Amino acid sequence: MADFEVVRRIVISADPARIHALIDNFREWTKWSPWEDLDPQLQRTYSGPESGVGAHYAWSGNRKAGAGNMEIVSDAEGELGVRLEFLKPFKATNHVDFELNPTESGATEVVWRMTGQQHGLMALLGKVISMDRLVGKDFEKGLTRMKAAAEA
Repeated sequence: MADFEVVRRIVISADPARIHALIDNFREWTKWSPWEDLDPQLQRTYSGPESGVGAHYAWSGNRKAGAGNMEIVSDAEGELGVRLEFLKPFKATNHVDFELNPTESGATEVVWRMTGQQHGLMALLGKVISMDRLVGKDFEKGLTRMKAAAEA
């Protein structure tokens, strides 16, 4: 078993509330998620409240998209927490945090962090290729898309 952490950040010229709305409502993720274009036939299911704690999103797609679900588990003014469960192509449960930090210039620094533990085959793979290397570029792509959506 190996612990991991992946962190990326970006400064977005938008109010924290605007960015918060893009994160705490899973329906808004289609505007910025880096994984949206992995499967044009991706099946999505939303349940629970539309946004905030208890909002739930499940997906099922091709080999690249896999299957899994997310639930917002904490939602405060400057921070959101998400439980992320992958079912396919491998099973894993990770924790995702988004921090929204206002800057002096009126922009917002967004910090996207995922933590978890690698088990079995993923722990072995992690000795060769780190989780940061596996998903870091996805986080960068997602933050760039989030910036474009928030600044539009």
